[in-house]
Amino acid sequence: MITSVSPDRLAPPPGARPPTARRLSGFKPTGRLQLGNYLGAVRPMIESQRDHEPIVMIVNLHALTVQHDPARLRDHTTRMLATLLAAGVDTNRTLCYLQSDVPEHAELHYLLECATGYGEAARMIQFKEKSRGNAAVRLSLLTYPVLMAADILLHDADEVPVGEDQTQHLELARDVANRFNTRYGHTFVVPRGVTPSVAARVMDLADPISKMGKTATHDGGVIFLLDPPDTIARKIARAVTDPAPDVAYDPDRRPGAANLLEILAALRPGSTPAGLAAGLGSYRHLKDEVTEAVVEALRPLRARYDALIADRGHLDHVRRAGAARARERAARTVARAKDAIGIP
Repeated sequence: MITSVSPDRLAPPPGARPPTARRLSGFKPTGRLQLGNYLGAVRPMIESQRDHEPIVMIVNLHALTVQHDPARLRDHTTRMLATLLAAGVDTNRTLCYLQSDVPEHAELHYLLECATGYGEAARMIQFKEKSRGNAAVRLSLLTYPVLMAADILLHDADEVPVGEDQTQHLELARDVANRFNTRYGHTFVVPRGVTPSVAARVMDLADPISKMGKTATHDGGVIFLLDPPDTIARKIARAVTDPAPDVAYDPDRRPGAANLLEILAALRPGSTPAGLAAGLGSYRHLKDEVTEAVVEALRPLRARYDALIADRGHLDHVRRAGAARARERAARTVARAKDAIGIP
C-alpha cells in the first residue's frame, strides 16, 4: 500500500526552503474568454508564475457534458490556447496543455468514481439545475465533478482558484481525496481553494445581478478579451448604473455602479472600490475611467493574440510539449493510485 505522496511533493528537510506551491487553473473552451475570466482567473494565474508552480489546462472534455458542435469546440479550443498565451502564460514557468491530450485524466477519473457516492455527485448544484426536467441530460454531466477532481489530484495541486459557482466542486475533490487517502493510504495532496481579493465575480454590464459569462446569448453586457477599443467603450457607456446623482459603492442597492467600481479597483492595484468612488464626481467620469483602464489592460493581449493565432505551427508545438510534460507527471500519479487501490 502507498503510504506517502509522490517524491516531488515530500516535505523538505529541516532548514530547507519549502517547495513552491502548485496552483492549478482550468479553462473550459465553450466560448470566448471575457473580462470576468481575466480578472478572476487569468490574471491571478499569470501573476502566480512569479512565486508558484502554475498548471493551466484547457479542459475540453468538460465541454462534452452538454450538446455541442464539434467544429466549434475545436475552434474555441485553439483560440483559447492562443488567448491564454497572449495573456502572458509563460510555458517555461507554467505547465500548459489540453486535457484531452493526457489520457491519464480519464483513467484517474474512473478510479475516483470508485471512491465517490452517487448521492455526492447528484447533489451538485449545477447538475441539479441543468438536469431538472431534462430527460436527455447526459450521464457525463453527473460525473464531470469527479473528472474535475481527477484534474486537480492528478497534479498534486496545492491550490485551486475558485469562484463561488465552483466551490462545491472543489469540496467534492477534497472529500474524495481524503476518503481515498483514509481507505487506501496517503495517495493524494488535498487541495485548498483561493480567491482573488477583488472582482472575483464580475457581473454583466447590462444586467448587474447576473454573472458576466463567455457564453451569453446577448453579449451587450459582456466585455470579451479580444473586443476592439471602440466596442469596449460602447459597452461600458451603456452599462446599467442607477438614478442617484452621486457615485457610491453599495453592492446591495447599487449593483451596477458597484460592479464598475470593482472592475476599476481590480485594474488599479492598491485601490478599493469605496476609495475610488469617493474621488469620482459622476457616472460618466466613472465609465470613462473604467473604459481607459480596461482598454489599456487588454491592448497588449490583443496584439499578441493576432500574431499567435496566425502561427498554428507554434500553437501545435506548445500543445505537444505541454502534453508530454503533463503525461510524465500524470503517469506517476495514476500508478500510485492504482497501486493503492489494488490494481497491479
